[in-house]
This record gives sequence, C-alpha cells and structure tokens, in this order.
Amino acid sequence: MIPITVIGACGRMGKEIIQLVAADSNLKLAGAIDTERAEGFGSDAGINAGIDCLGIEISNNLLDTIPKTKVIIDFSSPFAILENTKAAIAGNCSIVIGTTGFSEEIREEIKCLALDGGKIVMAPNMSIGINLLFLLCRQAAKILDDDFDIEIVEMHHNQKKDAPSGTAEQLGKILTEERNLSYANDTKHGRFGLVGERPVNEIGIHSLRGGDVVGDHQVIFAADGERFELVHKASSRTTFAKGAIRAAKFIAAVEPGIYDMQHVLGL
Repeated sequence: MIPITVIGACGRMGKEIIQLVAADSNLKLAGAIDTERAEGFGSDAGINAGIDCLGIEISNNLLDTIPKTKVIIDFSSPFAILENTKAAIAGNCSIVIGTTGFSEEIREEIKCLALDGGKIVMAPNMSIGINLLFLLCRQAAKILDDDFDIEIVEMHHNQKKDAPSGTAEQLGKILTEERNLSYANDTKHGRFGLVGERPVNEIGIHSLRGGDVVGDHQVIFAADGERFELVHKASSRTTFAKGAIRAAKFIAAVEPGIYDMQHVLGL
C-alpha cells in the first residue's frame, strides 16, 4: 500500500481525494494537513470528508507526518507550496502538486528541487480531459496558421481566488509556444475601452466567475469564414481528484524528476 498525506485536507479537493484514498485498496491515508483556521481542523479526516472514521486527525504538523508518508498530494495554498515541496523532498517523499496561482519564480525553484533527487508531479489541472485538451490545442496551433485568431475563455465558481486559472495560463503558454510568441508580451487579459484593431499575434485570455461552476475552458480559433473551437467542461471535482490519485501512483513508481500529467497519462 502507498501511504498518502493530503495537504489542504479541509478544502473541497482535499475531501474528494481523502474519499478516493480511503476507497482504494492500494492506498492508505497517512496524514491530513491544513491550517488551524480551516473549518474541520482537528477533526477526523474521514468524518470531515463525509465518510467513516479513518483514525487520522487533521493537523498542521507536516514534519511529523512525513516519516509515515510515501506520497504527498498538495491542494493547499500558492504561498505554502514551495516550503511544502522542500519538506517533502528533504523527507524522501514524492509530491503531487495540484495547487495553482504561484509565481513563475516559485515554479522554477520547484523544478530545481527535482535536480536534487526530488520526485514531483506538477500540473495546473489533473483532469484527463483537460490534458487531452492541452494536446489537441498544441496540434491545432500547428495546423491552423496566423489566419486564425486565438482566444481563451475560462469560467470558474465565485470563490476562486486566482485569474486566469492555472489551466487557462497553461493553454496560453502552449499556444504562444506553438506560434513562436511570448506569453508575457503577446497575451491580452481582457479588453476594455478603445483598444483598436486586434493584433495578428495577440492571444486573448478572459476569466469569468460565478455560481458554483467547477471549471469550463474554451479555446477558439477564428478565421474569416470559419471558426474552430475546443471545449472542456468539468461538472465535478471528482475528475481532478481521480487524476491526482493516478499521479500519486505514477510518481511512487518512477525515477526522480519533474513530471506533468502528460507523462502520467502517457500523452
């Protein structure tokens, strides 16, 4: 059995992952971590996730949990992710990072940690369908030339803190890479006022927020006379939790390095 610790155990994703860990005969819950401010802190992780008691109290002491853990799944905070990753690697644990919203500098630091023997899966979205969308967008951008303008639209629930979503950002990076553009210089995040004609090399990214939307992503390739669209809609967080579980099993069995869901899914 693979012992799993879940960071962000009181959150919606954390609860989903704990349910799946408890239901999988090849996994066991070794720890559940969250902040003292989280609703459910100090309670049994199973009961807090809506299932039977698992005998694991939700705490904020990651260091005490690491010796009992083989893989950490982190859906916590962009402000804690670097320290959590350092602690995992120092404790000889693999880590699956589903947290988004952290800076490019932190992302590069995490990648460097893999050079010190770390085993890391880092992905902006754990959904199988979204990772197929990444692949299809890369192929479409290769086939459809500059006659096709590209726009990305994402929508999430009204509690989401970062914008654009990590998934939309990754889509933008894939598309700018295939078009030989710069993500920093050639993406446009929303438009307002008299913005003038659309530059040929511009890729628009637009963030919508409302209700309980789990996650919708639309990529539009628009030319004179035709429009090609790729759309993914998530109706349940279970799809992300299942991907995280799949990533945990993958990283437990591979050599040290930095991986993403394309590796996990063999894409």
